[in-house]
Amino acid sequence: SDRRGGIGVCGWILVSLSLLLVLITFPISIWACIKVVREYERAVVFRLGHILSKRPKGPGMILLLPCTDTFIKVDLRMVICKIPPQEILTRDALTAQVDGVVHYRIHSAVSAVANVTDVHSATLLLAQTTLRNVLGTQSLAQLLAGREEIAHSIWATLDSATEQWGVKVARVEIKDIRIPVAMQRAMAAEAEAAQETKAKVVAAEGEMNASKALQKAAKVLAESPVALPLRYLQTLTAVAAQNSSTIVFPLPINMFGSMGQKSTGG
Repeated sequence: SDRRGGIGVCGWILVSLSLLLVLITFPISIWACIKVVREYERAVVFRLGHILSKRPKGPGMILLLPCTDTFIKVDLRMVICKIPPQEILTRDALTAQVDGVVHYRIHSAVSAVANVTDVHSATLLLAQTTLRNVLGTQSLAQLLAGREEIAHSIWATLDSATEQWGVKVARVEIKDIRIPVAMQRAMAAEAEAAQETKAKVVAAEGEMNASKALQKAAKVLAESPVALPLRYLQTLTAVAAQNSSTIVFPLPINMFGSMGQKSTGG
């Protein structure tokens, strides 16, 4: 009853005449009426300019009436759309070029045909605008470190906007982020300075620990005068084992004097 009210009485007269023409010219006319829709396609059929059904036809073989019926095929396969590089001004007033990839598919063929002129161009333009709007609210550090969170935010915005077009956005990825060469050099210099600062701090901490260890060793040697000559001899043995060459090793004579006094006193 809704379809009859849509095309009117004259429309149904034309449909009847078209059906009568098919019956008269059968079986020759049947070849013009049969259309084949592939597994990954759906056909939106129009009868006198009105959509014939809320559900698309296919896959398989469909029958159309000549002169009154037309159809549009819609591909339901996943579409991988590359977003061209976008010049973006970040929140901290730095420029960057960002491109990405959008994975989407059409889940409602009727909405994709009836609600938008070109669903693929509309999705691509909306993806570019959404990418610029979302990234404009982020700083450069957040943009470099939080790609997954930003991509998820873009996906949520894009998926809700394309729902009325019969499009389901499966995934959004930020492919590459390009910054000016001068900015790259400044960031590299900053990172190098930070690494040098850390290295100096580590070296200073090592010197402090070494000085504390030497202070403890000096206290131990001061308690036992015999330990210092023994340490000299141990060092001389270690050096002589490495290279077979003449070694001049200064040795204070008073060490052995103090050792002799210590031994005779005992």
